[in-house]
Parts: sequence; structure tokens; C-alpha cells
Amino acid sequence: MLQKLRNVFEGWVAKVIFALLVFVFSFFGIEGYFVARNDTWVAKVGGHEVSQQDFSNALNNYRQQQMNTPGNTMDPSDFEKPEVKRKVLDQLVNRQLLLNANDKLGIKVPDSAVRAQIAQVPQFQVDGKFSPEAYLAMLSASGLTPEQYQEQVRSDLEVRQLPGAVMTTAFATPAEVDDYLRLLTQQRDFRYLELPPPAPQDTTVTDAEIAAYYKSHLSQFMSPEQVSVNYIDLNAADMKPATPIDDATLKARYEKEKSRFVSPEQRLVSHILIKLPPDPTPAQKQAALDKARHVYQLATAPGADFARLAEQYSDDLGSRRQGGDLGWIEKGVTDKAFEAALFSMKKGEISQPVLTPEGYHIIDLRDIRPGQVKSFAEVRDQLLQEAQQDAREAEYRDVGSKLTDLIYQDPTSLKPAAQKLGLTIQTSPLFTRDGTPSGVAANKAVVKAAFSDTVLVQGNTSDPIDLGNDHMVVIHINKHLPAAPKPLAEVSNTIRQDILNERAEALARQRADALFAKLEKGATLDALAGETGQKVEQATAAQRSTPGIDPELLAAVFRMPHPGKGAVSRALVPLADGHYALVELSAVRPGDLSKVPVQEREFLRAQIGQVLGAEEMQGLLEAFRKSAKIQLAPQRL
Repeated sequence: MLQKLRNVFEGWVAKVIFALLVFVFSFFGIEGYFVARNDTWVAKVGGHEVSQQDFSNALNNYRQQQMNTPGNTMDPSDFEKPEVKRKVLDQLVNRQLLLNANDKLGIKVPDSAVRAQIAQVPQFQVDGKFSPEAYLAMLSASGLTPEQYQEQVRSDLEVRQLPGAVMTTAFATPAEVDDYLRLLTQQRDFRYLELPPPAPQDTTVTDAEIAAYYKSHLSQFMSPEQVSVNYIDLNAADMKPATPIDDATLKARYEKEKSRFVSPEQRLVSHILIKLPPDPTPAQKQAALDKARHVYQLATAPGADFARLAEQYSDDLGSRRQGGDLGWIEKGVTDKAFEAALFSMKKGEISQPVLTPEGYHIIDLRDIRPGQVKSFAEVRDQLLQEAQQDAREAEYRDVGSKLTDLIYQDPTSLKPAAQKLGLTIQTSPLFTRDGTPSGVAANKAVVKAAFSDTVLVQGNTSDPIDLGNDHMVVIHINKHLPAAPKPLAEVSNTIRQDILNERAEALARQRADALFAKLEKGATLDALAGETGQKVEQATAAQRSTPGIDPELLAAVFRMPHPGKGAVSRALVPLADGHYALVELSAVRPGDLSKVPVQEREFLRAQIGQVLGAEEMQGLLEAFRKSAKIQLAPQRL
């Protein structure tokens, strides 16, 4: 058998096969079998890869979220720091851990939940209702298909499933709430003697002292760094449509969107409700139906007064006093069964009892107002404004996209982009890191970008800075004035006062230490008050936020150790502006839980439960990390 195989491979067949292999390798390269594959993932979590594009999208979202957060202190350059990138990467790893856990646990998000989530997005609504037209238009503008967007929503919902389940099951026990409340509402009795700073005895400050202080505290007397920027301001509100909008265009828009201008049919309705209890028994349902049928017979009898019958029999307290009047009703605002019956009736008819979750309704259709379509002439001005707005936004997106491309191609200057797009370059006045009350430097994001490493140090054009409402600017440094020392003559008066203040503070501390030493050796607060000419203050049953007492003093008192039986705890507390207080703490009492309202206790219990839930979820994520195989590639970020 082996000899036969040798004969085959030594024959002409083997030679042909070998020639074919040489031909293949000569074209496709045998080196492909020996060269390592170029990986582009930034993380692997249990076999699932997190791509560089995933990371880029997440970093961009984080940047936009932070820059739009009120009070944000991050600089645009901060988002290039390794620690910030690592934070975003960790969030992506956590996200994938949760998705992996969902797969193992069989957690799925149904299509109905995805649809419900999408329907709640304000941008997809018109007059408070989901609009398929607005939905598709927004997705088209974002370059997404409905399927892609639905998968994004589904993924976001999936990531929330497990944390939501964990956090809703966390709770605080009544004992934990009680312990926290006892601390929160704890009361303390103490006496204190406030010591204002003494006036300095030596008020002479020499020029030499001023010069020496200036030299040793030079950083305090610097003129702040200032910059001026050149910038292009792109605002959709100021843009003109590329082509004029004529009536033909408006009429085409009108025909396409005519459904927006239809006033729906409305029906003037009264009703009598025979109410059902929650989860009614068959006997209760039959009794209510029998009563409703009796009322129906009364309402349809010759000469019947429906309004009077409603006042007598209806269980709807809201409409009974108005004779059952519900006003004008259109489709989509009532229960489906009620609506189906109502819109199948003719004017003047009274319905048989109609069952809804509330109970049985006898419906009186008093009048019908047919739906109407507004004419083109009636809505032309509205259409024109909308078309102009859409055109401005389209022009803004087009010019903004081109501007972004051009400044990335040449970040050294704004001029090429401005000339190519016909845009104006403006120049700001000098401003500091505090910005200006008005103008382009009034925006914190602009100020941060102006002082960023990219713009100030590297001399490049900034990324587009989103100012909201289709408004952006790009900036480039125009002038930079580094921080510089102010002349000594300009700050000498300030220095003189600083020296006097330091003398007063040192004297105040010296005196306070001496008085506290006396207090610890047995002197009484009253004796020390007589010595200083101050008054001893008494605080009884003080709490952490008792009004009328210095908050710094209260915070210090509630950090003091509990006094022993029949003893007091003493402390020297520094306060603001060189003031000190000598304190004697005599009693500590836990809070009286009987005085805490039930609603406050329940609210606090829910808050503690949320904190505990977040801690449990963090612990679960840490457990996932320990059990999962995670590989990171921070060098690819």
C-alpha cells in the first residue's frame, strides 16, 4: 500500500499538482502563512472584540456629554489623556460583560420594548405623538437605517436589563435606616467662646518688607495669561437657502405632508358610567350590567333627560355634575372599546352598555364635527417657515461638513477654508481663562479650546466646537500674552495689607493656643470670657444644620469625641477670617426617630437602597471581570 502511494507521488500526477502549487504561491505569496495578522481590536471580552471604531464612537460620545454638562471643568485636550481613554475603555468592557451575561442568562429585549422606547423619543414626535415621517427623516439625516437604529436601541436596553434588575432588588433594612437617621438627626449640647482676631500692635510695614514679600509670593501678583483668537462662526440661523423656495416647492411639500393639516373628526359626547370594582367577580359584573341595562332603558324612553339621569346614576364624579358631559372627543384619546362604539354611532343615538376596564358606559352622541383639511393658502406661511428652516439646516450641515474636512486637511490656518467656502474670519479681543461676559469667549467650551494644547501650544485649528442649536465655531490662535508679574508699585498696597493680615492671623493663633491651654488646665469658659471681653454662647439640642451657628463650628463640633459621663470634650476650632472658638461639648443624644415623618423615612430608605444597589452592581461587574478572559490593547487607543 505504501509503495503504491510512493509510485503515485513520484509520477506525472504529482508533478502536475506540484506545478499548480508553485503557480498559486507565486501569485498569492507563501509569506502570508508566516506573517502575523494585524489586529485592530482594543479589547477582547470573553471572545467578543471591541473595535477601534467602537472605542472612537464611545470617546466622541463621552466628549460631547462632558462638554455639554453644566459646570464641566474638562479641557478638550483632556480627552487625549491616557487615563481618560482608559476610563472609556473600561466602560466598553463593562458593557460587553453585561451583554455576555445576558446571553448566558437568556435575557432578551422584545420588539415591543424597542418600539415603545423609540416612540418616546421627543425628536420623533409631532404634537406629542410618534410620527413615522419625523422618525425616518431624522434617521436619514443621521445616515442610519431603521434596522441599524433599532439594533442600537435594543443593545442599549439590553445593557440596562441586568443592572436594573439588580438595583431594584437592593433595599435598606429598617434598622439601617434607623441607624442613619439617628446619626443624621443627632443632637449635641455645647458651649463656645468665639475669639475674634486681635488688632496688630505693629502696623508699620517697610518698603524692604514689601519687596521681600513680593519676591517670595510672586505667583500671587501675576497678570493672567491672555489670548485672542481668529474664528469662523457658523450658525444655521444666519444662513440663506442655496436655492429660493417657490410656491411649486411648497405645494409639493403640502401634498406630501397633507396629513399634518387635517383636523380630525370630533364627537360631542355625554355618558353614564356604572363602575366596576377592581378584579370584579362574575356576580359583580352581572349586577353592574343589569344596572347599566336598566339605565339604558330609562335613557331611551320617550322624553328621557339624559343629563338628569347622569346626575342620578353615573359613577363618574368628574362628569356627573355636568350631566355626563365629556366634551368634544377625537380618536385616540379614549379606551378602545369606548372609541369603537362611539365612532360607529350616528348623531342622536344612545349606545347599549359598553364594557371597558372602568365599567359599563351608556354613551350619548350629541353632535358630530367632521374632520377638515386646511387649504394650501391657510398653511403656506407655516410651510415656508419650515422649508426655510430645513434649507438652512441642510446648508449648515453641508457647509459644516466641508469646513470640518478642510480644517482637518490644513489645521495651520483658517484662511484656506474661509476662502474656499466664502466664510468670514472674525477676531476676538484678548481674554483670560475666565472668558468674557459676552462674545465668542463667553462660551466655556471656546475658552477651553483656546487654552488647549492643540490650539495654544501646537498652533493648530480647533475641532469644531458645538454651541448648540446648529451653531458651531472653529478657532485658531491670533495672539498670546503669557502671564507676567505685575509691577511692584501696582501691588504694593495689597502687599502691605497682606503682611498686616498675616501678623493678625499669627497673633490670633498664638492667643487662641494660649487660651486653649488654660482651658485644658482647668480654667472655665466663663473665666476666659471675662479675660477676653467676649460672651460664652450656649447651644442646646443643636443639629448638623442648626441655623444661627457658624456651619464650620457645627461641623467641627459633630466631629468631636463623645464626652465621658459627667465630663466634657474640649476643642480649639479655627474659623474663617482669623477667628477661633473654644468649645466644650457636654452631651450627645441620638435623634428622635418618632419625629421623622413616614414619607421622609421611605424616601431615605429608597435613596439608601439605590446606593446599595449601585454597590451590588459594581460588585457583580467585578465578579464578571474575574471570571471572564479580558485582553486589553491600550496601545491602539
